[in-house]
Amino acid sequence: MTPFTQQVIAVIKGIPPGFVMTYGQIAAEAGSPRAARQVVRILHAMSEKHGLPWHRVINGKGEIAIGQDEGRFMQRVLLEEEGVYVSPAGVIDLEEYRFVPDERPVDFT
Repeated sequence: MTPFTQQVIAVIKGIPPGFVMTYGQIAAEAGSPRAARQVVRILHAMSEKHGLPWHRVINGKGEIAIGQDEGRFMQRVLLEEEGVYVSPAGVIDLEEYRFVPDERPVDFT
C-alpha cells in the first residue's frame, strides 16, 4: 500500500459522524491536492476491507456522487441517520456539514 493510500484511509476514518468531506479535500489532506479521482478509486476498492465511512465522502459541489439508485439512497439514509440534512436533489450544505480537521478538533477516544 502506498503512503498516499494509507493517508487517504486515515483521513476518511477521521471524518466524524454528522460531517462530510469532499474527494478533493481528502486528496489535499493526504498530500496530493490533484488526486481526487484516486481517492474515488481507493474508496471504492478499500471501503469494505478497512471499514471506511464511505457515506461521508461527497463531491466538491456538495452532492452525492453515486449514480446508482440503491447506493445513492443508502448514502442519503446513512447521512440523515447521523443528522446531516440532504436536500431532495441529493445536496449537502458544505458550509454547515464539511469537516475541516484543523478547525473542528474531535476526540476519537
